Amino acid sequence: MITDLWYKNAIVYCLSVESFMDSNGDGVGDFPGLTRRLDYLHGLGVTAVWLMPFQPSPGRDDGYDVSDYYNVDPRYGSLGDFVEFTHAAKQRGMRVLIDLVVNHTSDQHPWFKSARADPKSPFRDWYVWSKTKPKNADEGMVFPGVQKTTWTRDDEAKAYYFHRFYEFQPDLNTAHPEVQAEILKIMGFWIQLGVSGFRMDAVPFVIAEKGADVTTPKEQFGMLRSFREFLQWRKGDSVILAEANVMPEDDMKYFGDDGDRMQMMFNFQVNQRLFYALASADVAPLEKALKETRPGYPTAQWGMFLRNHDELDLGRLTDEQRQVAFDAFGPEKSMQLYDRGVRRRLAPMLKGDRRRLELAYSLMFALPGTPVLRYGDEIAMGDDLDLPERYCARTPMQWANEQNGGFSTAEKTYLPAISGGGYGYQSVNVAQQRRDPNSFLNWLERIVRMRQETPEIGWGEYQILRTGAKGVLAMRYDWRGNAAVFLHNFGEEGCDVAFRSGGAEGEPDHLVNLLSADHSRPGPDGRHHVTLEPYGYRWYRLGRLDETQRRTAAA
Repeated sequence: MITDLWYKNAIVYCLSVESFMDSNGDGVGDFPGLTRRLDYLHGLGVTAVWLMPFQPSPGRDDGYDVSDYYNVDPRYGSLGDFVEFTHAAKQRGMRVLIDLVVNHTSDQHPWFKSARADPKSPFRDWYVWSKTKPKNADEGMVFPGVQKTTWTRDDEAKAYYFHRFYEFQPDLNTAHPEVQAEILKIMGFWIQLGVSGFRMDAVPFVIAEKGADVTTPKEQFGMLRSFREFLQWRKGDSVILAEANVMPEDDMKYFGDDGDRMQMMFNFQVNQRLFYALASADVAPLEKALKETRPGYPTAQWGMFLRNHDELDLGRLTDEQRQVAFDAFGPEKSMQLYDRGVRRRLAPMLKGDRRRLELAYSLMFALPGTPVLRYGDEIAMGDDLDLPERYCARTPMQWANEQNGGFSTAEKTYLPAISGGGYGYQSVNVAQQRRDPNSFLNWLERIVRMRQETPEIGWGEYQILRTGAKGVLAMRYDWRGNAAVFLHNFGEEGCDVAFRSGGAEGEPDHLVNLLSADHSRPGPDGRHHVTLEPYGYRWYRLGRLDETQRRTAAA
């Protein structure tokens, strides 16, 4: 049984150890450097740190090609450094989530080396083989336009092996009992070292049937239940945050009909329609996605995000909607990726418009779920389109107007820090924004604090309110006798909206503004009348106005 639903009101911060802080001047971030920056994250209001892969790896896919699940890449430090980090996080009341990448391994993993070298190897059946190239080998690639096939011949094994991702990432045969037992062992190992849960990579592929004769893979959902049971036996409040970009009708299969599978999932449906709304000022598809993805039981929780470490995947939009988003956020072919997404960070996508950035992040924190920030979001970092594929948005954290943005003293870093232009470290960095009370960083800290003081969002039931405005999303949350209302105007023009707060008759109907003194009382028609500026937003809590607030609201 879950003893602590901490994730319902958490603030998650995703980072790569490699890109965050270098402590020894070798040009690569490491755990000692990250540990030194924990006070910064704590001050920002972060309650959980999600680490991208840091295990040993050839590094051909930024660490997602793991070659040893039970160690730390020497570039980032040692297991001792990792434990020091988790201990330091715990002292500050922060939890640690790590990536669990078990759909595939690196082709340099000892398991695969043994499997390819000897048909009688105990690891041979840990992977998926075929003596001949399957007919569907040119279908189902995760990286179309870059990846050519899902089956590659290995001369040493004299057979074809299956890989849903790049050819250097052979898929594990996750249906094999020994592989499943090993996955549990991996989770148990890191839980013992202070981890509170996992972001599980590519979950639909992990649980899908695999094989040369499989044309329509079926999901083995029982695996998710076994993962959940194991974690909660080992540590009752540990969680899995699933990366599963699936259709709304399949969402509950991953959460579980009885709440017995994944505790959390990323809401890709809402994410993609959110960006369409930002591009078109039409919130109808976003409202539809919110209704379609309402969790079916109270312990389930969505992870809400804007941009992540991958491309902005727009594959679930219609062709017309996707083109609208491309035109707005990635009009040049160099800004697009895999025929389905945009590879830019959010700030340049929104042309650095502070109003639109505030709107986007205000909305993310006000959506039903747990907000997930990515490193650099808080200072509106940019991207480097000269770097290939997704690396353009994985550049070093920009701490100060110093060499390499204060990330490292090395002559050369793992990737070059963004320098010059509107997003270079000379003008976009933590130190500078710390000193400016009106900076984006300080604005975001206030929104983070307000989000944690508004648990109705993470815990409550929500409804969409009618305003009659095509570009305005209005939502109300109710939890334990408290209610909060949020307005967001996606339009480039101001507008007047009129709406009912959605409460029961006789309920206090004053809207107390949580971000300013601009409170609201219902008019003679029983509706609230609010003027929203271009890209404007409001956070309200329902309640009774005291005399001072009444005078302010009436002024």
